[in-house]
Amino acid sequence: MSTTTFFTSVQDQLQFVERRIREQAGEEHHPDLRSALDHLLAAGGKRIRPTLGLLVGNMLGAPEEKLITLGASVELLHTATLVHDDLIDGALLRRGMPTLNARWSPAATVLTGDFLFARAAKLAAETDYLPLMKLFADTLATIVNGELTQMFSARGVIDRSNYYDRIYAKTASLFEMSALAAAMVATEEEETRVSMKVFGYEVGMAFQIVDDILDFTGEQSAVGKPIGSDLLNGLVTLPAIYYAEEHPEDPDVLSLPNGGWKDTDCVQRLVDGIRKNAAIEKAMEEAREAVSRALSALEDAPACPERVALENLAKFIVDRKV
Repeated sequence: MSTTTFFTSVQDQLQFVERRIREQAGEEHHPDLRSALDHLLAAGGKRIRPTLGLLVGNMLGAPEEKLITLGASVELLHTATLVHDDLIDGALLRRGMPTLNARWSPAATVLTGDFLFARAAKLAAETDYLPLMKLFADTLATIVNGELTQMFSARGVIDRSNYYDRIYAKTASLFEMSALAAAMVATEEEETRVSMKVFGYEVGMAFQIVDDILDFTGEQSAVGKPIGSDLLNGLVTLPAIYYAEEHPEDPDVLSLPNGGWKDTDCVQRLVDGIRKNAAIEKAMEEAREAVSRALSALEDAPACPERVALENLAKFIVDRKV
C-alpha cells in the first residue's frame, strides 16, 4: 500500500510542521544547533507520528494551529530520543546518513538532544492546556524508563512481558500520545479520547513488532542497520521469542540469558534459524491482530476521508518493507 493513501490529505500541514520544527533553532541560539537540526531533518523519516496526530485532529475538528504545534512537538521529542539512542548504542549511521555522534563529541550530542527535548516541551506548552503538558511529561518519563530498563535488565531476557513493556515504552507510547493529544485539543468527550488512545497504542505496538521482524527479514541497505542487530545488542524481540519457545533446548537459545548474544557465531545461527522458521509469520500475525484492534477503535469515529486515511495508515504498518 502506498504511503500517499494517508499522507496526501495532510501534506500541506506537514510542511507547516516542518517549518515549526526548523524555527526552534532560531537566530538567538548557537549556530551549530541550526546545523544539527538541519542535518537531523535531512535524514528524512516517515513523519508518521505527526501524520497520525494531524489525521486524528482533522477528523475530530481540532484547531489547525494547535495540531501543527503538537505535530512539531511530537516529532522533536521523537528526534531527541533518536539522538540519545544513537549515542547510547554507538550508532554511526541512521537511514544511511551519519548520526550526530559520528560528527560531534558525546557531550555536544547529549546537549543537542537536551535542547530538542526542551523545545519539544515548549511547543507542547504552547497549546495552553495543562493536561496535555502532563501527558507530554508522562510520555517522556515512560520513554526514558524504558531505555533504562533495556540497558540494565533486558539483555538476553526471553520474556514476552518484558518485550511488550519495552516496545510500549520505546515506540507505542509516542504513537499513543500523538493520537490522544490530538483528540484532547479537539473534544472533551472521554469515550472519543479513549478510542483514539487505543488506536495510537495498537498502531504503535504493531509498528515496533514489524520493525523487529524487519531486523531479521529486511535488506541491510533498506533497514539501515545490520541484519540481526537487535540480537547482537542482547535484545530478544518477538520473532526470537517465538523461536525460543519452539526450541527451548537449543544450546544457542539457552546461552542467551548468560551472554550468548555477545557471540557473533551464536547470533548468526539464531538469525539463520529464525529466518527459516514460522516465528516470523507468527510475529507478523500478532502485528496484524494489533492493527485489527486499532481498526475496531475507529468504529464509532466520524465517517470522513480522515478516518479512511487512518485505516490506510494502520494497514500500511503491516505492509511496509522499511
